[in-house]
Amino acid sequence: MNTPQRYQVVHRQLEIPATVTLEIQAVDAAHIAPFSPGQFNMLYGFGAGEVPISFSGSPNARQSYRHTLRAVGKTSEALSQLQVGDQLGVRGPFGRGWPMDLLIGKHVLIIAGGLGLAPLRPVIETLVSQTDQYAGIQLFYGGKRPEELLYLSQFKTWRSAIDVEIIVDRAGPDWSGHIGVITQLVNTAHFPVSNTIALVCGPEIMMRFSVQTLQSKSLPDTAIYVSMERNMHCAIGHCGHCQWGPNFICKDGPVFCYDDIASWFYQKEL
Repeated sequence: MNTPQRYQVVHRQLEIPATVTLEIQAVDAAHIAPFSPGQFNMLYGFGAGEVPISFSGSPNARQSYRHTLRAVGKTSEALSQLQVGDQLGVRGPFGRGWPMDLLIGKHVLIIAGGLGLAPLRPVIETLVSQTDQYAGIQLFYGGKRPEELLYLSQFKTWRSAIDVEIIVDRAGPDWSGHIGVITQLVNTAHFPVSNTIALVCGPEIMMRFSVQTLQSKSLPDTAIYVSMERNMHCAIGHCGHCQWGPNFICKDGPVFCYDDIASWFYQKEL
């Protein structure tokens, strides 16, 4: 969908400072287009511009979308200030998401850093609702500080169904969890290498080191998937802003199998 459609905010949740989750519904339609975990919408703040934001809600929802966004620029700042009843423009869904069909029967290793948990939450919600279809599910989540961790209220529910480990770079004396970098958790993890698929999302430097750690544990590149973020403008591969090697992240990604992008994964600009 290339023409923005009008949506209205029906719920606003402040997750952590400068980061909100907006639940939005179409103004002129009863139902929304289905999406796959890992895809994104282009959200348009009237008078402010348009930005790509991944879905962060359950793909089973049929009447609303959820998007978690951080105020880091003019457009995302404007969107983050929207209140219940305010309107915005929406184009989408766009992109290629996580390989959900390939996860069936596999041990699923989810590695998320910071805001990178948001594009993986639809995956987690799907897996938690049908754990019997997977050989095992592990979630490793890392953040800078405890007060910057997303969705903490949901972790109790997730922990009742899957294995969850959280780590932060630094914390005060009231933090009883792991302290360090997320690769420490990955390095000590036990999983069946021959039957595991890893999904990785977060800052690029975090993803690079996570991939290296997975490789050191003999997980093949064909079993590693990453979600990339670059400057997407048109979302349909026409403008060229998000060209990355031979690919356009907006239509060929944002999720890629690492085996397909290994030769240019470590290059900052292409």
